[in-house]
Amino acid sequence: MAKGTVRYWAAAKEAAGVAEEPFEAGTLGELVAHITLKYENSDLPRVLRRCSFLVDGHPAGVRDPHDVELPDGATVEVLPPFAGG
Repeated sequence: MAKGTVRYWAAAKEAAGVAEEPFEAGTLGELVAHITLKYENSDLPRVLRRCSFLVDGHPAGVRDPHDVELPDGATVEVLPPFAGG
């Protein structure tokens, strides 16, 4: 199980009420499941369904999040969709 930091941006940050927090999880899927349960009484679970994720700056893309292993010391960025150009 890896330890690292999850950073929330924009609507995810607002829904979580924090900009970042530590995590312990082996895969991105485990991390998202943990966050969903932790914040089940907020808007964050709804926001997470629309987010993309970066693991140490690399996009998780459309891979199954349970196949995305998290290395120890990883930084996971939670990025809601945004407009702009």
